[in-house]
Parts: sequence; structure tokens; C-alpha cells
Amino acid sequence: PTYTLLGCVATPMATEDLKAKLANVVAQEDFYNDMVNTLKKLVAINSLVGQPGELEAQDFMADFFAKQMNLEVDRWDIHLDDIQSLPGFSPPVGKWENKVGVVGVHKPKGEVKGKSLILNGHVDIVPTGPEELWTSPPFDPVVKDKRLFGRGSGDMKGGVVCMLFAFKALQKLGLQPAAKVFFESVIDEECTGNGTLATLQRGYLADACVIPEPFSDLVTAQVGVLWMHVDVIGRPAHVLDTSAGCNAVEAAYKLFNSLKPIEEAKNDPSVRHPHFTEFKHPINFNLGVVTGGEWGSTVPSKCRMTIRIGWFPGIKLEDAQQEIETALKNEAANLGAEIRIEYSGFTGNGCVFHPLPNGASAPLFDGLAKAHLA
Repeated sequence: PTYTLLGCVATPMATEDLKAKLANVVAQEDFYNDMVNTLKKLVAINSLVGQPGELEAQDFMADFFAKQMNLEVDRWDIHLDDIQSLPGFSPPVGKWENKVGVVGVHKPKGEVKGKSLILNGHVDIVPTGPEELWTSPPFDPVVKDKRLFGRGSGDMKGGVVCMLFAFKALQKLGLQPAAKVFFESVIDEECTGNGTLATLQRGYLADACVIPEPFSDLVTAQVGVLWMHVDVIGRPAHVLDTSAGCNAVEAAYKLFNSLKPIEEAKNDPSVRHPHFTEFKHPINFNLGVVTGGEWGSTVPSKCRMTIRIGWFPGIKLEDAQQEIETALKNEAANLGAEIRIEYSGFTGNGCVFHPLPNGASAPLFDGLAKAHLA
């Protein structure tokens, strides 16, 4: 029989027979092992943001697209000058060096009949934390009880490999999507999103986009996120008379705690955005990094903290910044400390995905929901 696939979402022509055949392919031991081994290789690459492994992971993806999937491959250097004036750009964290975009492109043979699709996933990862807390090395992935453990296996190299092997399963059956499919491997997602922004600047657009992040539900909205770095300037003093100084480290914690009433007010059920009513605590302020002090017997004169701020869609970035800055400056004045605020990393507004006008159902969302529940 002949089947038509619209951007990897099957039409009614894709009968239970096709579903059974796809399930059979995925269940084959060699296919399963190939998928797991590919994930192991990708997880074994330490692709921490800004580290050499980030480029190594992109090289791995470009090679896989070309040799394992027979896709056209677009690999390019991402220059800040090309994206920093675009909406959605965030100031980089650290140096912007060796940043590469990689897209594998499927073009259907013959007439294009369906809608185009982007499958987007990031290969950069967050730090491992203390390695001694791991039961196995974070970059030596292991499989236990049908789960693969290693830094980045969930967020989100597992999702990346799934989107690759979904396509390979179709290839095993001699099938192809009937429209263009763009497989985007992006970097810098963990702190800016500039990797995906670069694909847009490069011209990659489609009728729909799926990002296989490790969420338990289909995500149709996202909060805004802001990273801010606050330098707290105190007043040094000898431990003989600590009252003569202003402890910048202690002041930093008081400054962060002064934001807690704002955070709790935004989580009040009466003011929540309608897409976030079922979440226990959707808006979170996180004190992620604290550095300060030079000597155990000296009142520290400087401390830096990095704070992650979240807010609901519909609130402008500038308004969120202003509210937080005002609260911090007021508390700093009460403490007799000076603060300096810088921004790098996420500076993104919240968003809501509207599939179709007037709340109409979207075929892509319906298809994903059914597959998700299967």
C-alpha cells in the first residue's frame, strides 16, 4: 500500500496497518540498540555551554544527519552581528566563540503534498554539580532499569535522538514525509536561546515546530525568563569590630529575600495567567549563584549573586525588570549597601502558542496529544 505523510503527521490514509509496522520497527532489537548507542555517544560528549564539547556535539549531529539519515546538511558559524539586533536576542553568557548552527534538511522526492515541519532540539547542557554526588560519572552514560543516566540525557539529548530515530523508522519502511522537514540542532539554549534565533535568521521557517523537551505534557505556553547579576558593595572591616562594616554577603541574602513577597504575590491564584492555573507554583525566583568575600576574618565588601526571575506571558520584559530593580534598590538603601545590576543570559518574554483562531483545534496538537497518550 501507499501512504502519504504530512510533515511526519500521518493522514487518515495511515491506517492501523502502518502504525503496527512502525511499532514493529521500533521494537526490533537492532533498531533499539542503535538508538540507545547513539544516545550514549551524544551524552558522552561534555557539551557544557561555552565549552569545546558544544562544538563537538554539533559536529556529531552534522555527521549523523549526513551519513545516517541522508539529509542535506547546513552547518554555519553563528556571528553575534547577525542576530543581536533581532527580537528575542539575549546577551551571551561569557565569550561567544565557536558557536555553530546545524540543520539537516529533508526534501521530499516528487510533489510536495503536505505541510512543512521543524523538529528542534538543543545539545548544550548545564553543569554537572559535584561529581562525587553522582553514582556513575556524568559523561559515562549507563543504562539501568531501561533508563539511561548521564548529564544531558533527559534535557534534552534523549529528545534529540528520538526525533532522529522517528525519521529513521519511516526510512526503514521505505516511507518519507511528503513535505520538507528541518532537523535543527541548536546550542546556547540553556542560557539564551540564541542558537534557535540563529536558525530563524538563517531563514528556516515551517508550518509547525515540535521541540521534544522532557515535559510530561504538551506545552502551549511558557513564562518569561530573566537572568540578572547583582553586585552588592558593602563596607570592609576587621573582625575586631564587625559593626564598623557592612557585610556584603549577608546583605545579598537579605536583598534576595526582599523579592520573596513579589514572587508569592505573582503566584496568587487570583492573578495567575489562565495557562498556569493548574501549576502549584509557576512563577519562581531562584538565587542560583553567590560569590563573595576574601578572608575569614574580614567583613566582606563585595558579593555577586545571579538571580533567575520568571513572570507570566503578557507582562513586558521592561516592566518585569523595573519592578525587580526598584525592590532591590529600596532594600539596598535600607541596608546601607550599594548595588550594581547587569544582565546577561535569558532576557525573554513569556509566550502563548495559539494554534488556530477562536480556540479551534489544531491537527498537529490533536495528533501529538493522541500519540502522547497512546
